[in-house]
Amino acid sequence: MIIELNNTTSRAISAALVRARRGAGSATGQVLTLIIVTDDDHADIALQAAKASATAHPSRVILVTYVDGPTSKLDATLQMGEELPGELLSLTVHGELQNHTDAILLPLLLPDSPVVAWWPTNSPANLAEDPVGRLADRRITDAGGARDPQAALRVRARNHAPGDTDLSWTRITRWRALLAASLDQTQAEVLSASVSAAPDNAPATLLAAWLSESLKVPVDVEAGSYIGVHEVRLTTADGDIVLHRPTDSTALYRVPGQPERKVALKRRPLTDLLTEELTRMGPDEVFEAACRHLLHGVEE
Repeated sequence: MIIELNNTTSRAISAALVRARRGAGSATGQVLTLIIVTDDDHADIALQAAKASATAHPSRVILVTYVDGPTSKLDATLQMGEELPGELLSLTVHGELQNHTDAILLPLLLPDSPVVAWWPTNSPANLAEDPVGRLADRRITDAGGARDPQAALRVRARNHAPGDTDLSWTRITRWRALLAASLDQTQAEVLSASVSAAPDNAPATLLAAWLSESLKVPVDVEAGSYIGVHEVRLTTADGDIVLHRPTDSTALYRVPGQPERKVALKRRPLTDLLTEELTRMGPDEVFEAACRHLLHGVEE
């Protein structure tokens, strides 16, 4: 079911949702509201990920796009039905009405459930003070989608508030888990570390900050020819702990005193990253510590 509402209001959208829900007999069991703020060029990719993630987290997804111009108005498209595990609202906010996006969104949020805001590309400097961000319990960005990933990470670190996260951090979840497990398998002290990745790689920067914060050792970030992060090396007196990913799906895992083995370490699609983040509603204190360390290193 698709409903088009042109030059409309939040009240009219809410009324249309109620009528559509009665007619479709669906939209029960939704667990959160996901607000996506993006531009037209990236809207389709973000929506595909949100729809796929909604199979695990049935949601009311609200896509917000802005159109500059002299006319202030709100256009909306509502979608629901058996093929969509939840509800999808696409809002186009024109002109000066952009300054009142929070007032538009507030009546459209699911009651008594978490609100997550996601900026797939460029995002406000201070998420917690942004009108949309103030509505959210969790705020997700993606430095990898910004024009300058390293600058975007520094902005995130400088303005971090509880509830903020970045998909660059989510991309290294499996790397962090394997490296933490490797340290449980040896008693040797880590003396230094290095991360090899594609140039200007945001996940590599966060991975290095996390390692340096956790191990209290210097960590070098080296530019390589592979896509994304492709190797982490932890130097110990007993030998090197190495996690090397020569392909997009498999890595070589070496711990001193143990035979080298292969482990699954595939590059994760956007849907997987978003699904993981939608399971977390509390502050991520480890990410916050990595951000503080990153910022401290920049300001030294």
